[in-house]
Amino acid sequence: MNFMLLDALANAGGAVGAGLAAVGAGIGIGQIGKGAVEAIARQPEASNDIRANMILAAALVEGAALFAIIIGFLAMVL
Repeated sequence: MNFMLLDALANAGGAVGAGLAAVGAGIGIGQIGKGAVEAIARQPEASNDIRANMILAAALVEGAALFAIIIGFLAMVL
């Protein structure tokens, strides 16, 4: 195959991978927030514990998404 075609495919794959990582993280954090709001509505006295766990889980999802996005960008550059 032509080197230019392989380079274009690598760029496209990296862009698609980075986009999917961002979309997946957005969906995941939305689900975390939804679950936390429902749990706080059911048990308001545990709102501080639920909120702390929600922030921790969202940070872990965001960190994993950041790594995936960086890998996608590196696939485009290298």
